[in-house]
Amino acid sequence: MKIALFGYGKMGKEIERIALERGHEIVLKVIGNEEYDISEADIGIDFSVPNAALKNIVSCFKNNIPAISGTTGWLDDFEKAITVCKENNGSFIYASNFSIGVNLFFELNKSLAKMMSFQKQYSLSVEEIHHTQKLDAPSGTAISIAEEIIKNSDKTNWKLIENNTNKESELVPITSKRILDTPGTHIVSYESEIDSIEIKHIANNRKGFALGAIIAAEWLIKKKGIYTMKDVLNIG
Repeated sequence: MKIALFGYGKMGKEIERIALERGHEIVLKVIGNEEYDISEADIGIDFSVPNAALKNIVSCFKNNIPAISGTTGWLDDFEKAITVCKENNGSFIYASNFSIGVNLFFELNKSLAKMMSFQKQYSLSVEEIHHTQKLDAPSGTAISIAEEIIKNSDKTNWKLIENNTNKESELVPITSKRILDTPGTHIVSYESEIDSIEIKHIANNRKGFALGAIIAAEWLIKKKGIYTMKDVLNIG
């Protein structure tokens, strides 16, 4: 594949490294909102910043190039991207987290939420911990976790709180922590007077996210339509 890489921070560099290891080529690196020519690319991979993501993704669709996006914080414009994708018969995968392990964790979270929806004696909490350079809070992954719980329980929304002080039983409380040089961690906990149930995912490094994005790109390259990592991994 000839890859247009949007965003060249730590994730972008890791994607480049793994792409080259797997025999692919980086034909374009875009940093910020600079102008660019995407015509040489077979696929675009976007790990940029929220205010550039929509432009990058739409540029792919308008040039008949499939797009992969792992940028978070831009989802107010998500439906615009979907509309342009459909108008141009494009190909698109968005994921808040491309890690294969995290996507398996999403399925565990879904199954657990269904079971726990009948166990009213348990209180629920979601915690995410990331390095201090992460700009958004809660993380896109934590929001995805909360949204899956909402779909499979009587919860109505999620709420960012401090120190697990939530008293609103209809909400999914999310606690965000930023600690220097800390790998991404997501924890879903159910607590009762009698016992506790917890599932946890810890990312030891960025390789899992980058590898998942490349695998998704390899899967998408000859397809049309809008997909998720569940389609890529054939889960759920």
